[in-house]
Formats: sequence, C-alpha cells, structure tokens
Amino acid sequence: MDFYTLCAYMIKTLAIETSCDDTSVGVISFDGKTFEVEKLLAYSQIPDHQKYGGVVPEIASRLHSEKIIEILEAIGRDDIKEVDFISTTSHPGLPGALVVAKAVGSML
Repeated sequence: MDFYTLCAYMIKTLAIETSCDDTSVGVISFDGKTFEVEKLLAYSQIPDHQKYGGVVPEIASRLHSEKIIEILEAIGRDDIKEVDFISTTSHPGLPGALVVAKAVGSML
C-alpha cells in the first residue's frame, strides 16, 4: 500500500523526539487532508543544564532515559495501541540522546 492510499484512511503516529535537551512524545493523526496533534507531552531539561552554562550531552542522554517512560505512561497505553506507526528523530542531534528515542521506538 502506498502513502497516498494509506492516507485515504485515518492514520496515527506516535512521535518521539530526544535530539537535544527536551524529551517529547506526541500522538498525531492524519485523515488524508489535515494533521491533528491529539496529545503532546514534553519534559524540558533547561533547569538541569543551566548551572553548566549549556547542554551537557551525558546528562541529556541520562535524563531522556529517565523521563521517556514517564511521558509514555502519561500518553496512555490505549493511545499507544491505536498508532499505525512510530516515528523518532534520527538527526540532527546529540548521538547519545538520539539513541534513546530509537531504542524506545524499536522496543514499542
């Protein structure tokens, strides 16, 4: 089935973003014409990095690992079960941070 045929139906994606210092997860639907953000939750790491004067990659990766499960639980299992596919940030970004989204997306 090609993309345009698939778009004739309502499709949903679970989007996971961990490229730098924010951990974000959203559920986005597309009915063939319009995108709708059904849920979007994020955790900002700004306070965690402020005392260092910038983003510390090791801290960012660790915090993504700690917060991603909390955010997914807040999104809810029912919403996650309804998605047609999962998308994650692949680039650009901090390598260690990007690995978190890829690992979680693969696990789901």
